[in-house]
Amino acid sequence: MEKAAILRQNRVKRNPRFVFALLCTALPMLMLLSMLWGRYPASLADLFSLFSGTADAIVSHVITDIRLPRIAAAVVVGVALSAAGSAYQGVFRNPMVSPDLLGASAGAGFGASLAILWGLPTFWVQQISFVFGLAAVAVTGALSALASARGSRTLVLILSGMVVAALFNAMISLAKYTADPYSQLPEITFWLMGGLSGITMSRLGATLIPFAINLLVLLLIRWRINVLSLGEEEALSLGVNVRLIRAVVVVCATMLTSLAISLCGQVGWVGLVVPHIARMLTGANYKRLLPVTALLGGIFLLVVDNISRNLMVMEIPLGILTAMIGAPLFVFLLLRGKRGWL
Repeated sequence: MEKAAILRQNRVKRNPRFVFALLCTALPMLMLLSMLWGRYPASLADLFSLFSGTADAIVSHVITDIRLPRIAAAVVVGVALSAAGSAYQGVFRNPMVSPDLLGASAGAGFGASLAILWGLPTFWVQQISFVFGLAAVAVTGALSALASARGSRTLVLILSGMVVAALFNAMISLAKYTADPYSQLPEITFWLMGGLSGITMSRLGATLIPFAINLLVLLLIRWRINVLSLGEEEALSLGVNVRLIRAVVVVCATMLTSLAISLCGQVGWVGLVVPHIARMLTGANYKRLLPVTALLGGIFLLVVDNISRNLMVMEIPLGILTAMIGAPLFVFLLLRGKRGWL
Protein backbone atom coordinates (compact mmCIF):
# COMPACT_ATOMS: atom_id res chain seq x y z
CA MET A 1 0.00 0.00 0.00
CA GLU A 2 2.81 2.38 0.88
CA LYS A 3 4.60 1.73 -2.43
CA ALA A 4 1.36 2.26 -4.34
CA ALA A 5 0.80 5.63 -2.61
CA ILE A 6 4.32 6.78 -3.47
CA LEU A 7 3.89 5.69 -7.09
CA ARG A 8 0.61 7.62 -7.34
CA GLN A 9 2.32 10.70 -5.92
CA ASN A 10 5.21 10.40 -8.36
CA ARG A 11 2.83 10.11 -11.30
CA VAL A 12 1.13 13.35 -10.24
CA LYS A 13 4.48 15.07 -9.80
CA ARG A 14 5.47 14.10 -13.34
CA ASN A 15 2.41 15.93 -14.66
CA PRO A 16 2.57 19.43 -13.13
CA ARG A 17 1.12 20.90 -16.30
CA PHE A 18 -1.93 18.68 -15.95
CA VAL A 19 -2.38 19.78 -12.32
CA PHE A 20 -2.03 23.44 -13.32
CA ALA A 21 -4.50 23.07 -16.20
CA LEU A 22 -6.95 21.24 -13.95
CA LEU A 23 -6.84 24.03 -11.36
CA CYS A 24 -7.15 26.72 -14.04
CA THR A 25 -10.33 24.99 -15.20
CA ALA A 26 -11.70 24.28 -11.73
CA LEU A 27 -11.39 27.85 -10.40
CA PRO A 28 -13.65 29.62 -12.96
CA MET A 29 -16.14 26.75 -12.84
CA LEU A 30 -16.32 27.02 -9.06
CA MET A 31 -16.74 30.79 -9.33
CA LEU A 32 -19.64 30.25 -11.71
CA LEU A 33 -21.29 27.74 -9.39
CA SER A 34 -20.80 30.13 -6.48
CA MET A 35 -22.71 32.79 -8.40
CA LEU A 36 -25.69 30.46 -8.60
CA TRP A 37 -25.50 28.93 -5.11
CA GLY A 38 -26.99 30.86 -2.24
CA ARG A 39 -30.09 31.59 -0.21
CA TYR A 40 -31.61 33.42 -3.15
CA PRO A 41 -31.72 30.88 -6.00
CA ALA A 42 -30.27 31.84 -9.37
CA SER A 43 -29.88 29.96 -12.63
CA LEU A 44 -27.76 30.10 -15.76
CA ALA A 45 -30.69 31.83 -17.46
CA ASP A 46 -30.45 34.59 -14.84
CA LEU A 47 -26.75 35.02 -15.61
CA PHE A 48 -27.39 35.22 -19.34
CA SER A 49 -30.15 37.76 -18.76
CA LEU A 50 -27.74 39.76 -16.62
CA PHE A 51 -25.19 39.88 -19.43
CA SER A 52 -27.85 40.86 -21.94
CA GLY A 53 -29.23 43.62 -19.71
CA THR A 54 -32.69 42.08 -19.28
CA ALA A 55 -32.24 40.69 -15.76
CA ASP A 56 -34.68 41.29 -12.95
CA ALA A 57 -33.60 44.06 -10.55
CA ILE A 58 -33.41 41.67 -7.58
CA VAL A 59 -31.34 39.13 -9.51
CA SER A 60 -29.04 41.88 -10.72
CA HIS A 61 -28.55 43.19 -7.18
CA VAL A 62 -27.91 39.76 -5.66
CA ILE A 63 -25.38 38.65 -8.27
CA THR A 64 -23.65 41.94 -9.12
CA ASP A 65 -23.61 43.73 -5.76
CA ILE A 66 -23.45 40.85 -3.26
CA ARG A 67 -22.12 37.60 -4.73
CA LEU A 68 -19.65 38.86 -7.34
CA PRO A 69 -17.59 41.05 -4.94
CA ARG A 70 -17.61 38.31 -2.31
CA ILE A 71 -16.51 35.59 -4.73
CA ALA A 72 -13.77 37.76 -6.19
CA ALA A 73 -12.57 38.72 -2.70
CA ALA A 74 -12.47 35.07 -1.60
CA VAL A 75 -10.26 34.23 -4.57
CA VAL A 76 -7.98 37.24 -4.00
CA VAL A 77 -7.58 36.52 -0.28
CA GLY A 78 -6.99 32.82 -0.86
CA VAL A 79 -4.39 33.47 -3.55
CA ALA A 80 -2.65 36.13 -1.46
CA LEU A 81 -2.42 34.12 1.77
CA SER A 82 -1.37 30.91 0.01
CA ALA A 83 1.29 32.55 -2.15
CA ALA A 84 2.63 34.47 0.86
CA GLY A 85 2.76 31.32 2.98
CA SER A 86 4.55 29.36 0.28
CA ALA A 87 7.08 32.17 -0.24
CA TYR A 88 7.76 32.43 3.51
CA GLN A 89 8.26 28.67 3.76
CA GLY A 90 10.82 28.77 0.97
CA VAL A 91 12.74 31.78 2.24
CA PHE A 92 12.90 30.55 5.84
CA ARG A 93 13.41 26.92 4.78
CA ASN A 94 10.72 25.79 7.20
CA PRO A 95 7.45 24.09 6.18
CA MET A 96 5.80 25.14 9.46
CA VAL A 97 5.98 28.85 8.62
CA SER A 98 2.74 30.77 7.98
CA PRO A 99 2.03 34.31 6.67
CA ASP A 100 1.58 35.75 10.18
CA LEU A 101 5.13 34.74 11.14
CA LEU A 102 6.46 38.32 11.25
CA GLY A 103 3.47 39.87 13.01
CA ALA A 104 1.47 41.13 10.00
CA SER A 105 -1.76 39.47 11.16
CA ALA A 106 -1.54 40.79 14.71
CA GLY A 107 -0.57 44.28 13.51
CA ALA A 108 -3.45 44.42 11.04
CA GLY A 109 -5.84 43.21 13.72
CA PHE A 110 -4.76 45.96 16.09
CA GLY A 111 -5.06 48.58 13.33
CA ALA A 112 -8.63 47.51 12.60
CA SER A 113 -9.50 47.44 16.31
CA LEU A 114 -8.11 50.94 16.73
CA ALA A 115 -10.06 52.25 13.73
CA ILE A 116 -13.27 50.74 15.12
CA LEU A 117 -12.59 52.36 18.49
CA TRP A 118 -12.25 55.71 16.73
CA GLY A 119 -15.61 55.16 15.02
CA LEU A 120 -14.18 55.30 11.49
CA PRO A 121 -16.10 53.98 8.46
CA THR A 122 -15.31 50.59 6.91
CA PHE A 123 -13.03 52.02 4.23
CA TRP A 124 -10.71 53.52 6.83
CA VAL A 125 -10.83 50.37 8.95
CA GLN A 126 -9.43 48.52 5.94
CA GLN A 127 -6.75 51.13 5.21
CA ILE A 128 -5.54 51.45 8.80
CA SER A 129 -5.51 47.68 9.17
CA PHE A 130 -3.29 47.43 6.10
CA VAL A 131 -0.90 50.14 7.34
CA PHE A 132 -0.54 48.57 10.79
CA GLY A 133 0.12 45.16 9.23
CA LEU A 134 3.05 46.65 7.31
CA ALA A 135 4.17 48.60 10.38
CA ALA A 136 4.30 45.43 12.49
CA VAL A 137 6.61 43.74 9.99
CA ALA A 138 8.73 46.90 9.77
CA VAL A 139 9.14 46.84 13.56
CA THR A 140 10.08 43.15 13.32
CA GLY A 141 12.71 43.92 10.70
CA ALA A 142 14.14 46.84 12.67
CA LEU A 143 14.29 44.80 15.87
CA SER A 144 15.96 41.95 14.03
CA ALA A 145 18.54 44.27 12.48
CA LEU A 146 19.42 45.65 15.91
CA ALA A 147 19.57 42.31 17.67
CA SER A 148 20.90 39.88 15.07
CA ALA A 149 24.39 38.48 15.34
CA ARG A 150 26.36 37.44 12.33
CA GLY A 151 25.11 34.15 10.91
CA SER A 152 21.83 34.07 12.89
CA ARG A 153 19.70 36.65 11.08
CA THR A 154 16.90 34.26 10.11
CA LEU A 155 16.43 32.92 13.62
CA VAL A 156 16.49 36.40 15.16
CA LEU A 157 13.97 37.60 12.56
CA ILE A 158 11.58 34.79 13.46
CA LEU A 159 11.96 35.41 17.19
CA SER A 160 11.44 39.15 16.63
CA GLY A 161 8.24 38.37 14.75
CA MET A 162 6.98 36.29 17.66
CA VAL A 163 7.69 39.14 20.10
CA VAL A 164 6.02 41.77 17.90
CA ALA A 165 2.98 39.53 17.31
CA ALA A 166 2.61 38.96 21.06
CA LEU A 167 2.82 42.71 21.69
CA PHE A 168 0.16 43.57 19.09
CA ASN A 169 -2.09 40.76 20.32
CA ALA A 170 -1.86 42.25 23.81
CA MET A 171 -2.85 45.65 22.38
CA ILE A 172 -5.81 44.02 20.63
CA SER A 173 -6.92 42.68 24.01
CA LEU A 174 -6.49 46.15 25.49
CA ALA A 175 -8.59 47.65 22.67
CA LYS A 176 -11.34 45.09 23.32
CA TYR A 177 -11.19 45.80 27.05
CA THR A 178 -11.70 49.54 26.53
CA ALA A 179 -14.33 49.21 23.78
CA ASP A 180 -18.01 49.90 24.29
CA PRO A 181 -19.46 46.45 25.13
CA TYR A 182 -22.71 47.10 23.24
CA SER A 183 -21.41 48.46 19.93
CA GLN A 184 -17.65 48.53 19.45
CA LEU A 185 -16.73 45.25 21.19
CA PRO A 186 -19.02 43.07 19.02
CA GLU A 187 -17.76 44.81 15.88
CA ILE A 188 -14.10 44.21 16.84
CA THR A 189 -14.83 40.60 17.76
CA PHE A 190 -16.61 39.82 14.50
CA TRP A 191 -13.89 41.52 12.47
CA LEU A 192 -11.19 39.46 14.17
CA MET A 193 -13.09 36.24 13.46
CA GLY A 194 -12.90 37.01 9.73
CA GLY A 195 -15.55 37.21 7.04
CA LEU A 196 -16.43 38.54 3.60
CA SER A 197 -20.03 39.59 4.15
CA GLY A 198 -19.35 43.33 3.90
CA ILE A 199 -17.19 43.25 0.77
CA THR A 200 -18.02 45.71 -2.01
CA MET A 201 -16.40 46.23 -5.39
CA SER A 202 -15.01 49.59 -4.27
CA ARG A 203 -13.29 48.02 -1.25
CA LEU A 204 -11.96 45.19 -3.37
CA GLY A 205 -10.85 47.47 -6.19
CA ALA A 206 -8.58 49.43 -3.86
CA THR A 207 -6.49 46.29 -3.29
CA LEU A 208 -6.31 44.79 -6.78
CA ILE A 209 -3.38 46.81 -8.16
CA PRO A 210 -0.99 46.26 -5.20
CA PHE A 211 -2.17 42.64 -5.04
CA ALA A 212 -1.34 42.05 -8.71
CA ILE A 213 2.04 43.82 -8.49
CA ASN A 214 3.27 41.87 -5.45
CA LEU A 215 2.00 38.54 -6.75
CA LEU A 216 3.65 39.16 -10.11
CA VAL A 217 6.99 39.95 -8.45
CA LEU A 218 6.88 36.70 -6.49
CA LEU A 219 6.05 34.75 -9.65
CA LEU A 220 8.89 36.38 -11.58
CA ILE A 221 11.53 35.58 -8.95
CA ARG A 222 10.19 32.20 -7.88
CA TRP A 223 13.21 30.34 -9.29
CA ARG A 224 15.40 32.33 -6.88
CA ILE A 225 13.28 31.07 -3.98
CA ASN A 226 14.41 27.61 -5.07
CA VAL A 227 18.00 28.74 -4.66
CA LEU A 228 17.34 30.33 -1.26
CA SER A 229 15.76 27.11 -0.04
CA LEU A 230 19.13 25.38 -0.58
CA GLY A 231 20.82 27.60 2.01
CA GLU A 232 22.75 30.87 2.06
CA GLU A 233 26.13 29.41 1.15
CA GLU A 234 24.80 27.55 -1.90
CA ALA A 235 22.83 30.62 -3.00
CA LEU A 236 25.88 32.86 -2.70
CA SER A 237 27.99 30.38 -4.66
CA LEU A 238 25.41 30.58 -7.47
CA GLY A 239 25.67 34.37 -7.58
CA VAL A 240 22.34 35.17 -5.90
CA ASN A 241 22.15 38.29 -3.75
CA VAL A 242 20.64 36.57 -0.73
CA ARG A 243 19.84 39.68 1.30
CA LEU A 244 18.17 41.45 -1.61
CA ILE A 245 16.08 38.49 -2.74
CA ARG A 246 15.05 37.64 0.82
CA ALA A 247 14.04 41.25 1.44
CA VAL A 248 12.01 41.40 -1.79
CA VAL A 249 10.21 38.13 -1.01
CA VAL A 250 9.46 39.16 2.58
CA VAL A 251 8.17 42.58 1.49
CA CYS A 252 5.93 41.15 -1.25
CA ALA A 253 4.61 38.34 0.96
CA THR A 254 3.95 40.84 3.77
CA MET A 255 2.08 43.16 1.41
CA LEU A 256 -0.09 40.26 0.22
CA THR A 257 -0.78 39.16 3.80
CA SER A 258 -1.68 42.66 4.97
CA LEU A 259 -3.94 43.22 1.95
CA ALA A 260 -5.76 39.95 2.60
CA ILE A 261 -6.25 40.58 6.31
CA SER A 262 -7.42 44.15 5.73
CA LEU A 263 -10.13 42.77 3.43
CA CYS A 264 -11.51 39.90 5.49
CA GLY A 265 -10.04 40.02 9.00
CA GLN A 266 -7.85 37.39 10.62
CA VAL A 267 -8.15 34.18 8.62
CA GLY A 268 -5.67 31.51 9.61
CA TRP A 269 -4.40 28.17 8.30
CA VAL A 270 -4.79 29.01 4.60
CA GLY A 271 -1.17 30.06 4.16
CA LEU A 272 0.05 27.06 6.14
CA VAL A 273 -2.04 24.17 4.81
CA VAL A 274 -2.47 25.02 1.12
CA PRO A 275 1.27 25.15 0.28
CA HIS A 276 1.63 21.65 1.74
CA ILE A 277 -1.18 20.32 -0.45
CA ALA A 278 0.36 22.00 -3.49
CA ARG A 279 3.78 20.54 -2.64
CA MET A 280 2.18 17.13 -2.45
CA LEU A 281 0.80 17.60 -5.97
CA THR A 282 3.75 19.20 -7.75
CA GLY A 283 6.89 18.73 -5.66
CA ALA A 284 9.11 21.39 -4.11
CA ASN A 285 10.19 23.21 -7.29
CA TYR A 286 8.89 26.77 -6.89
CA LYS A 287 8.61 27.24 -10.65
CA ARG A 288 5.62 24.91 -10.45
CA LEU A 289 4.79 25.15 -6.76
CA LEU A 290 4.03 28.86 -6.44
CA PRO A 291 1.47 29.12 -9.31
CA VAL A 292 -0.25 25.92 -8.20
CA THR A 293 -0.32 27.11 -4.59
CA ALA A 294 -1.91 30.42 -5.61
CA LEU A 295 -4.65 28.72 -7.65
CA LEU A 296 -5.29 26.10 -4.99
CA GLY A 297 -5.54 28.82 -2.33
CA GLY A 298 -8.21 30.66 -4.30
CA ILE A 299 -10.18 27.44 -4.73
CA PHE A 300 -9.80 26.47 -1.06
CA LEU A 301 -11.02 29.77 0.36
CA LEU A 302 -13.86 30.00 -2.16
CA VAL A 303 -15.10 26.56 -1.08
CA VAL A 304 -14.81 27.54 2.59
CA ASP A 305 -16.69 30.80 1.97
CA ASN A 306 -19.49 28.94 0.20
CA ILE A 307 -19.80 26.69 3.24
CA SER A 308 -19.68 29.75 5.49
CA ARG A 309 -22.64 31.49 3.86
CA ASN A 310 -24.79 28.45 3.07
CA LEU A 311 -24.28 25.81 5.75
CA MET A 312 -26.39 27.41 8.51
CA VAL A 313 -29.08 30.06 8.81
CA MET A 314 -26.54 32.45 10.32
CA GLU A 315 -23.25 32.95 8.51
CA ILE A 316 -20.28 31.22 10.14
CA PRO A 317 -17.20 33.47 10.52
CA LEU A 318 -14.56 32.57 7.96
CA GLY A 319 -11.72 32.31 10.46
CA ILE A 320 -13.60 29.69 12.48
CA LEU A 321 -14.19 27.50 9.44
CA THR A 322 -10.64 27.74 8.10
CA ALA A 323 -9.37 26.61 11.52
CA MET A 324 -11.91 23.78 11.79
CA ILE A 325 -11.04 22.54 8.29
CA GLY A 326 -7.36 23.46 8.18
CA ALA A 327 -6.23 22.01 11.51
CA PRO A 328 -7.46 18.41 10.93
CA LEU A 329 -6.24 18.59 7.33
CA PHE A 330 -2.81 19.66 8.51
CA VAL A 331 -2.70 16.79 11.01
CA PHE A 332 -3.57 14.42 8.18
CA LEU A 333 -0.75 15.85 6.04
CA LEU A 334 1.70 15.50 8.93
CA LEU A 335 0.78 11.83 9.33
CA ARG A 336 1.10 11.26 5.58
CA GLY A 337 4.46 13.04 5.71
CA LYS A 338 6.03 9.90 7.11
CA ARG A 339 5.38 8.34 3.71
CA GLY A 340 7.03 11.12 1.76
CA TRP A 341 4.02 13.30 1.04
CA LEU A 342 5.51 16.47 2.59
